[in-house]
Amino acid sequence: MRLQKEIDNIKKEILTLGAMVEKRVDKVTSALFERNEETAKEVIASDNEIDMKEVEIEEDCLKVIALHQPVAADLRFLVSCIKINNELERIGDQTVNIGQRVLKLCSWGNPEHIFDYRTMGEKTKEMLKLSLDSFVNLDVELAARIRTMDDEVDQIKFEAYDYVKDVLRTADSHIGYFINMFLISRHIERIADHTTNIAEEVIYMIKGEIVRHNL
Repeated sequence: MRLQKEIDNIKKEILTLGAMVEKRVDKVTSALFERNEETAKEVIASDNEIDMKEVEIEEDCLKVIALHQPVAADLRFLVSCIKINNELERIGDQTVNIGQRVLKLCSWGNPEHIFDYRTMGEKTKEMLKLSLDSFVNLDVELAARIRTMDDEVDQIKFEAYDYVKDVLRTADSHIGYFINMFLISRHIERIADHTTNIAEEVIYMIKGEIVRHNL
């Protein structure tokens, strides 16, 4: 059936984009952990590739909807793919933001106070992987689990805020450094938010239930 073939192709394209985004999240977190300017620059320079792929997938989805006028589960799948596609592109944007912050951190050298982002970064990467797994396997339980993991990332962001706030009380230099340090935690937290949105779209795709905002 022509429609099913095109749906299968869109699913493959979403997974291709997902793999591209996963690679960039992995690279930019490595750049952050290692204070690696070259890796950060690579992530920033590759943003157009993700943008172009996102536009291509959206056009394919709209074309299938227009030509085949799908209903029920097929329509939900395509609508969810458009939204998941957009969430992945926005994750790509956040990796660029982190890359730019890493470059600024590197320009300040090595101040004494450094917030450890490893737990936050690793948990966010795991969420992204699991969200794509839930999409591939149409796994509602896994998608629901990701929503819980998002709360854990939020908590680490609050810890980063408290850490930076405490440091700023006594810091007499490198103020910009510490502000950038907090903003990085916000960017990572936004990646987790977009990942959670993907999981919620998977739930809608499978069950037809809108779970955003705990509806």
